[in-house]
Amino acid sequence: MDEQKPDGNEAADLDIFDVAYNTDPGPVWRDLRERCPFARTEKRGGFWLTTTYDDVQSLVRKVPELSNRQVSVVEMPEDRDLLGDFNTDQFPPITKDPPENIPLRRALLPFFTPKAVEVYRPFTQALCNDLIDKFIAKGACDAAVDYAQQITPRVIGHMLGIGTDRADDFVQWVRGFIEYGFNDQELRAESHRQLVDYFTEQLARRRAEPGDDFISQLLEKEIEGEPLTDKVIVKMCVLTLAAGIDTTWSSIGSSLLHFASHDADRRRLAGEPALFPTAIEEMLRLHAPVSVGRIAMEDVAHNDATIKRGERLILNFPAANRDPAVFDRPDEAVLDRAKNRHVAFGIGVHRCAGSNLARMEMDVALRTWFARIPEFTISDPDGVTWAAGQVRGARNVPVQF
Repeated sequence: MDEQKPDGNEAADLDIFDVAYNTDPGPVWRDLRERCPFARTEKRGGFWLTTTYDDVQSLVRKVPELSNRQVSVVEMPEDRDLLGDFNTDQFPPITKDPPENIPLRRALLPFFTPKAVEVYRPFTQALCNDLIDKFIAKGACDAAVDYAQQITPRVIGHMLGIGTDRADDFVQWVRGFIEYGFNDQELRAESHRQLVDYFTEQLARRRAEPGDDFISQLLEKEIEGEPLTDKVIVKMCVLTLAAGIDTTWSSIGSSLLHFASHDADRRRLAGEPALFPTAIEEMLRLHAPVSVGRIAMEDVAHNDATIKRGERLILNFPAANRDPAVFDRPDEAVLDRAKNRHVAFGIGVHRCAGSNLARMEMDVALRTWFARIPEFTISDPDGVTWAAGQVRGARNVPVQF
């Protein structure tokens, strides 16, 4: 493979926002894995794309040569130099590389331990039942819009000490920042500004009247004996909301789509509730939503290619989860898969801090749905849609029951 523009490499024209690609990317990944496992596309300003488990494992450890300062491959404004002096205070904590990110992760992780997230299980359980109450008598709903997409913004909002009445605003801002803003820099910037302004206001309220919520507790955190600055707390809140909403609702919606369109799997899970733990891990593997970006701070040799300084890379965790060298029957759901070392939450120093919360939400959402609606099928196959880009997930799942 030529290092920059290999002849005959179909990835040169791969657009991660292409509808057909996002509806069923598996065949594209299989083809590239066989012909050109570490590929390059010239779309979206150009970036490298992994397709194998080993490549992800290798490249994710090349830090800070492959920097996390650009986790998205969205094109940056012309006046922003990601290779020069980098004012990390202007960006979320996720954009920081070691050793700078380590104390921030340590400040966040106690909020997301298995024990800590269990506090939110009763709220999540009641919420899921309330949502189902609204449509169960109709015998039909959109399992993504009416259910999956209603859960995560309310759970995260509850964690942040914010009422459920702001859920629609959260969804609008996060989708504008992550999903729709991919093609619209002005919308992306405005959505980010709204998030920052909102949490700046919330922080001022917590200073005046502290509680026991996430924001209030961050006010008590210290790093090296110094309290967190207001700017860092606001960025942590933006990160928690943005990273926690879109990703997990994508996993829940994609899981419900799978079971609505695979009768045998649906009936098996409904009849064998002991399978929920492994089934959830399998849904995370098969329908992993997130691919993360990196930017090369120096030339990085990998296999027979060179990622040149300033070039971008997508660590394609969903494709790695379907690598036949690691997973038997990789494109099928094996609900009792015993060995499942998937990378849906990433790996290494930037692994998702909120994985325990996401698992709890998925567990409650799917168990509650199956307890009340064990039989359901797709009512309109043409009505199924997928979000595109670096967060892929089912956005419309019309079902009947």
